[in-house]
Amino acid sequence: MGHGDSLGGVLQRAGVSERDAQDAVALIAGAALAGLIEMARTIDFKALGVGFWTRINCLNSPWHLDEVSTIVEKAGDKIDVIMVPKVEGPWDIFYMDQLLASLEAKHGVTRPILLHAILETAEGVMNVEAIAAASPRMQGISLGPADLAASRAMKTTRVGGGHPGYRVIEDPHADGSARASVQQDLWHYTFAKMVDACAAHGIKPFYGPFGAIDDPVACEQQFRNAFLMGCAGAWSLHPSQIAIAKQVFSPAPDEVIFAKRILEAMPDGTGVAMLDGKMQDDATWKQAKVMVDCARQIAGKDAEYAKLYGF
Repeated sequence: MGHGDSLGGVLQRAGVSERDAQDAVALIAGAALAGLIEMARTIDFKALGVGFWTRINCLNSPWHLDEVSTIVEKAGDKIDVIMVPKVEGPWDIFYMDQLLASLEAKHGVTRPILLHAILETAEGVMNVEAIAAASPRMQGISLGPADLAASRAMKTTRVGGGHPGYRVIEDPHADGSARASVQQDLWHYTFAKMVDACAAHGIKPFYGPFGAIDDPVACEQQFRNAFLMGCAGAWSLHPSQIAIAKQVFSPAPDEVIFAKRILEAMPDGTGVAMLDGKMQDDATWKQAKVMVDCARQIAGKDAEYAKLYGF
């Protein structure tokens, strides 16, 4: 956080607070879990309008069962979403669904805790459609690019984003002049597959972490790619990335205003209209509704954007 930032202010800008209980060392894992319980006890996330998520240890961790049991017992009424790392198939979600149902009943938690799967292995990507459909608890899916890169034996040490060596190049010119070369997106296939799986089953796709904290321009571009492809949000590893995510995942006001004009021109979504020389029909009406619905949701939490969007 910056020197003038309060924790509450940062949380409100973020939209979701994700507190890791996950760690590879037992002593540190215990401290992380204690920190999570303390946050749940002392911060009123609902009053801040912020979701409270936690990422747990993977299912084969020796601390997993005790960790989830403690979370539900001591913070089950505060936790909105549990993020499950290295989900490889629907069987992992089946297990978590039943475990949570048992623990919720035991501790009197009446609001079901939702699940968010993190794709971090090649097997998980192959099974993403079944994962998305595995339980009514499924809230969404994120990509974990570092572990996934290792699972695929990808030759990169970057956490998300592109790579200068992954490019396409144009054919040689007859005069031997320099050939244009453009960097490509290492993650496009995976994102498209994840977004389709989530959209088909009514849950939310999220971009994962972008590791280059010192490159806000690249972070903004990667987040924008994810936003345009249909992702609902992105992880922010550092407070400096929160403002980037907020800007990118909020539709541009001019696009929202144009989308509102489409809906106004075709109130029931049928027929054809011409706006600024562009044909609008039932398909573009649906696109406009997606844009306006997104903007309306943001405006409901942010007075500045409500004014920009004309709500």
